[in-house]
Amino acid sequence: MRIPSPEEIRALHEKYAPTPEAFALVHTHCEIVWSIAERLLGAPRLRHLDADLVRAGCLLHDIGVYRLYDKDGRLDHANYIRHGLLGQEILESEGFPETLCRFCSHHTGVGVTRQDIERQNLPLPPADYVAETQEERLVMYADKFHSKSRPSEFLLPDRYATEVRRFGEDKVAAFQALRDEFGDPDLTGPVPGGGIPMQRR
Repeated sequence: MRIPSPEEIRALHEKYAPTPEAFALVHTHCEIVWSIAERLLGAPRLRHLDADLVRAGCLLHDIGVYRLYDKDGRLDHANYIRHGLLGQEILESEGFPETLCRFCSHHTGVGVTRQDIERQNLPLPPADYVAETQEERLVMYADKFHSKSRPSEFLLPDRYATEVRRFGEDKVAAFQALRDEFGDPDLTGPVPGGGIPMQRR
């Protein structure tokens, strides 16, 4: 499987971004998620993972967000949970293999299950959207530590654990399992986007 380069992925973001502002928000977030995952990959126990695949997954995972912007540049927050499937559709239309498409549709929260969809009446086709491979789990995990909200912010592990509790104790346990698997990330130091200081809570 050929893995697209960062330059190719950037061009794809530029193709689908409805505005320069949307591009800056989403693409910078994806780069930050990669920077977090890259630091985690430095642990000896994770060096067997495919770093190029993780990088592509991080840089592609949120591309579906662009399809949630209306013509006036407003984001459809009510349907935000659909952004993963919308990203999968984009990548499928571009001829990407399932291995890459899954990074879009299987990174939301700490996994969205058929039971979650039915219990919460979520606007998704009933299925399990759960990261399975270690590369998928790492992308999903790294994504938890940076929010695209304005202002952008880093979420410390304990803060995310507190926030995810509202979705159930099973989600808290799932996040803890990821922490045990990958370790807590280093959220200090320079970040993509010109090293703009961001809140860390």
